[in-house]
Amino acid sequence: MEFVIKISQFLLSLSLLIVLHELGHFIPAKLFKTKVEKFYLFFDVKFSLFKKKIGETVYGIGWLPLGGYVKIAGMIDESMDKEQMAKPPQPWEFRSKPAWQRLIIMLGGVTVNFILAYVIYVAVSFTYGDSVVKVDSLKDGYWIANSTLQEAGFETGDKVIAINDTPIVNDSDIGLNIIKAERITIKRGEETKTINLPEDFLGQLSSTGSKDLFEYRVPFMVAEIADSSANRNGNIKVGDIITTINGKTLKYFDQLDDVIGDVKNASVSAEILRDDAKLTTELTVNENGKFGLRPYRIHPKFEDLGYYEVTRKSYSFGESFGAGWQKFTKTISNYGDQLAAIFNPKTGAYKGLGGFKAIYDQFSSVWSWPYFWGLTAFLSIMLAILNLLPIPALDGGHVMFLLFEMVSGRKPSEQFLERAQIVGFFILIALVLFANGNDVFKAITN
Repeated sequence: MEFVIKISQFLLSLSLLIVLHELGHFIPAKLFKTKVEKFYLFFDVKFSLFKKKIGETVYGIGWLPLGGYVKIAGMIDESMDKEQMAKPPQPWEFRSKPAWQRLIIMLGGVTVNFILAYVIYVAVSFTYGDSVVKVDSLKDGYWIANSTLQEAGFETGDKVIAINDTPIVNDSDIGLNIIKAERITIKRGEETKTINLPEDFLGQLSSTGSKDLFEYRVPFMVAEIADSSANRNGNIKVGDIITTINGKTLKYFDQLDDVIGDVKNASVSAEILRDDAKLTTELTVNENGKFGLRPYRIHPKFEDLGYYEVTRKSYSFGESFGAGWQKFTKTISNYGDQLAAIFNPKTGAYKGLGGFKAIYDQFSSVWSWPYFWGLTAFLSIMLAILNLLPIPALDGGHVMFLLFEMVSGRKPSEQFLERAQIVGFFILIALVLFANGNDVFKAITN
């Protein structure tokens, strides 16, 4: 069921982004009376799942979900239609249009992606408002399970005070600032100290294969009982909170190993909290010192129990435009920082570059519309920025040559553009193979 939910969100988000991006090229092309031969969601290598010709355009769905495209007549693109390009230019072809019209057509896709992201942020702000966790409400700090953070000097219980010189007020501020982090100021007990991070900190984080960074310290609330668990038929239910084991208090899930100790293949006495009632039961510890129970990492009840405080803010229709703009610009800035880190080999951030599986993994295993739309907005910005990279075969490559033409007054030859398109295609293939290869490598090694 988890796979169905995640893959449904993944395909819905991807389809929405692709269709609207290509529509951004399609609409100005039609406005400038340029013939559009194909409009496809996904790639139709050899065959299509669906296609229908309406007017002069074939609309279809391909079987290869690696993107989509519009085929504009008289344009040197990934189709490499040399037969058409060998014929004399026709007035309805892309190559016959003024440079400024061609530029608008090429920028249409990324423009729609940016507009879409902003509209989503506005709509989400108005519909759901904002919910943030103040770091000072995490009374006993964070749970540090990531080995890279541990090696850098962080310990469970640390409270994050600042990253570089930026004070951390909300928990979400950590994710926004970690990309450029050189030092992190923490409070450990009554001591305040600064931990200097290694230059390749991002690369080390990527190599661990763990997405856990600074995690909330929460109680052991049962989210799932494994089929193989000896406790499956016992007196334990989903939603139960284990509060003591053999008389030892278990306030946080991260204390479990210390509380259980060396107990294996044995039963322990446990107190649980079920619907505000305290119960005593027996739990079986397996040969690995585990119960076979998966805990919740986040749950609305944790706030009620005082583990952290969620601050909520709603926006009027007018206020949502400002809130949406703030989220929009922050996301662009943050993604720009990520790209800068990736292109700087010293940071090792390129090790974290992922492909379609990495994107799929970002979607929630439970359907949450606020999270879905927030992630879709981020992916829309990511798609826009990546398409603006000056690589032939991407929109940015076409824009680069068009700007050269408009400034110099000289149009690059079709032979040059064809060769540039081939070079750009191989660059893209290399990047796709590297990113998706990273996914495969992580899946094998972690």
